[in-house]
Amino acid sequence: MKRLSVITINYNNVSGLELTMQSVFDQTCIDFEYLVIDGGSSDGSKELIQANASKIDFWCSEGDNGVYNAMNKGVSHATGEYVLFLNSGDYLCDSSVLAEMLPNLTGEGIVYGDLMFMPESGEGSVFVYPEVLDIDYFMERSLGHPASFIKRELLMVNPYSEGYRIVSDWEFFFRKIVFELVTYKHVGLVVSVFDMGGISNLQADLCAREREQVLRSFFPGMLYEYLQTCVELRKNPLYDEYCRLGRTRRLKKRLKPLLRCLLRLDSLFKRKRK
Repeated sequence: MKRLSVITINYNNVSGLELTMQSVFDQTCIDFEYLVIDGGSSDGSKELIQANASKIDFWCSEGDNGVYNAMNKGVSHATGEYVLFLNSGDYLCDSSVLAEMLPNLTGEGIVYGDLMFMPESGEGSVFVYPEVLDIDYFMERSLGHPASFIKRELLMVNPYSEGYRIVSDWEFFFRKIVFELVTYKHVGLVVSVFDMGGISNLQADLCAREREQVLRSFFPGMLYEYLQTCVELRKNPLYDEYCRLGRTRRLKKRLKPLLRCLLRLDSLFKRKRK
């Protein structure tokens, strides 16, 4: 069994697909398999894949039900211990990056490196992911799938949800790391360059709506509202100072009667409204 399966999904993005595939073909290591899942493109993508079929372990070009259906299809045909999604338009940052990453795949559920975000202007910037991932982090961000090596068995048991168009990879990382406490590790290496012209960047409103749907499913009712309040509080520039003061006994002693007074006033106003 190969240590790694690199999976590229594509639909009518022949120029991006060529860039992605070349970055994979240029790798110095050979201990990985390469799969290309095309959604039945009509722009020459299939012909490009056929011309490079000898360098691809598995490929197909057929209709699908969206991005995550295609990604799940790729997983179902993969055999590697780990999976890396490198979708068309994204590319590995240099020819030795997989050779450098493979020794770091040491049994954790998710191993992630860093990612260069490339806007249309062509001036990329590197995002360095944190060593510690928690609920606060996932409320604001996600992991970049072109830099995340996921144990294939995790995706076999819990495939990406095909009910969302944009956020299923974020939902997967949130669920696995926050709720299921899957082991993870950060490697300080830029793995890939991420094409910011993709669907998640072009449809910010849809992304926000889907993220809210996911969070409400994770935290029903008042839990969601409370969580959102906490997130907003943390954005306040005085938050860290308040937390520091909140740990002092003097402040607690002074706040206690004030809170009691506020609660009495709130109760009084509620009675008047009735």
